Amino acid sequence: MYKIGEALIGSGNEIAHVDLIIGDKKSPAGAAFVNGMTQLSLGHTPLLSVIRPNLMTKPATLIIPKVTVGDLKDADKIFGPAQTAVGRAVADAVSEGIIPEDQAEDLVIMASVFIHPEAEDFRKIYQYNYGATKLAIQRAMDGYPSIKKVIAEKDRGSHPIMGFKAVKLWNPPYLQVALDLDNMDEMERIINTLPDRERILLEAGTPLVKKFGVGIVSKIRELRKDAFIIADLKTLDVGRIEVKMAADETADAVAISGLGTIESIEKAIHEAQKQGIYSILDMMNVDNFVEKLKSLNFTPNIVLLHRNVDLETMKAERGEEAGEMTEWGNIGEIKEILGANRLVAVAGGITPNKVEQALDSEADIIVVGRYIIGSRDVRRSTEDFLEHMPQDPDTMRLALDEDESI
Repeated sequence: MYKIGEALIGSGNEIAHVDLIIGDKKSPAGAAFVNGMTQLSLGHTPLLSVIRPNLMTKPATLIIPKVTVGDLKDADKIFGPAQTAVGRAVADAVSEGIIPEDQAEDLVIMASVFIHPEAEDFRKIYQYNYGATKLAIQRAMDGYPSIKKVIAEKDRGSHPIMGFKAVKLWNPPYLQVALDLDNMDEMERIINTLPDRERILLEAGTPLVKKFGVGIVSKIRELRKDAFIIADLKTLDVGRIEVKMAADETADAVAISGLGTIESIEKAIHEAQKQGIYSILDMMNVDNFVEKLKSLNFTPNIVLLHRNVDLETMKAERGEEAGEMTEWGNIGEIKEILGANRLVAVAGGITPNKVEQALDSEADIIVVGRYIIGSRDVRRSTEDFLEHMPQDPDTMRLALDEDESI
């Protein structure tokens, strides 16, 4: 047997984070246990867990400090409340049947324990490390988490120590606000006025990027640190360089022009994959875009079906019906070509009364520019679209939502 468990419990400097391995003495876990006891490291000396002095726990458990033990004050926390907490958690795990009693002599445990250098409350250190150790053992023995759980949470979860949320588009639909502006003050006013919603994506429009450079993405990030930000570069050539530039400015996605050559498009998409950001293929003015998609070996994360604004203006000047120009094509067919977890966005003069039509057509992202950024009431105009969408994905999630089913 060879199992792995992890748990984080508590708050403040006394927070406990335990990673552990439990396995047979004759397995790789047993060899690692012996190596841990004999190959010491300055400031990270492993110690056996004990219930009290002269009474080690079973299964034999090795505590490995994650944070360097720099002085006797640090050592007191490890040798006192932490060591006792781990020892009693292991003993209770056997007593409660989490670890079969008849296997206690055959197993070993290695527990990596985090103790913050500024932790002071010994009772909390004990309490949190006891809970984290016992929970980590339970999870190891149960094989938690399942791969289904990991996949379900991979784009939803956030780490409390990061200080920001890395946003993924895991639960469409979304509203993408296209900041097609040439004035930074106006950009700031609009962003500060927009509702703080998970379903809102911010696009650094092409005019902004051309006037202020790709660094405008970082300016937007200062205003909304947790926003999903798209750099609308409409990349045609040297895509690798442009995509990397956008990624360096913390863009979450880059728009690539579908008018480029297959080679240029694939290089840009590949670079986005390397940088860990989304690639958006903008199909504005692309003839037979379905065939072009089929010819790509590297498919984008998002395909944008976009009405030509210049053509729209010309039609309006002629008094022709602009609504007839919205041609999204067969979105279902496009999604089949793209494969699983790929998205389709639609853009070009979309108003709130067309949102339902777009969503019914299987669109995942509604891109809106002038209706919002040209409005006297930016917040109200934005809400006009959001009213047609579900609540934000995590709105109804409990703050202490349980991971394990009971």
